[in-house]
Amino acid sequence: MSKFVASLAVVGALLSGNAVAQPAKPTIVLVHGAFADSSSWNGVTRILQKDGYNVVATANPLRSVSSDAAYVSDIVASIKGPVVLIGHSYGGQVITTAANGRENVKSLVFVAAFAPDEGEAAADLAGKFPGGTLGQALAAPVKLADGGTDLSIDQAKFRDQFAHDVDADEAALMAAGQRPITEAALTEKSGKPAWKALPSYFIYGDGDKNIPAQALGFMAERASSKHTVVLNGASHVVMVSQPQAVADLIEEAAQ
Repeated sequence: MSKFVASLAVVGALLSGNAVAQPAKPTIVLVHGAFADSSSWNGVTRILQKDGYNVVATANPLRSVSSDAAYVSDIVASIKGPVVLIGHSYGGQVITTAANGRENVKSLVFVAAFAPDEGEAAADLAGKFPGGTLGQALAAPVKLADGGTDLSIDQAKFRDQFAHDVDADEAALMAAGQRPITEAALTEKSGKPAWKALPSYFIYGDGDKNIPAQALGFMAERASSKHTVVLNGASHVVMVSQPQAVADLIEEAAQ
């Protein structure tokens, strides 16, 4: 009889709303980097949504670290509940700036991404170790009316430089739809980095030609990465070529 009474008590608690509610999963905010766009997260987003996460893939303006980070910070502020911020490439510099002052950001995930310290720029870190070939793959710069310069990758060199492990047809679409970044954004110095205060996770390929693997490993170790995943032979766009591995790490950071 006692087991029956206990069962009734459980049912009663469920019906009355007194049962312990499961905490809501954090919102996943994805920030692309230079020479990519928000569609580069499609494979990862599909997995995360299937696993019950709300996902926001932002359209990173790629104009300057300060303005791009302010834009992402405003998006984070508009979200109720906890957030996990994920950045690819230059987007890593954006998220570690945007997270400052946003108490709902619980962790950061750097996907083949820069994690600069105060006073460092993406261009500085890319050249800190040998192996990067981005400079040789850039198209002719575009002069802007404000005096700045836009940079993009030569479409003929895009796949080999940026996405060598992606299907050729898909890489061609990525090359045509790539978002240029200002030279000023790549040389802008970072302020206080949020990775010093927040749990951070890193994933990258050791075949990356945009940011040398040695540089990515250096940044992960410096940030005391909670979990670093190195994908054998993978390119700079691991979220496109190996979305499951990236989604798995994001879900680990979201726990």
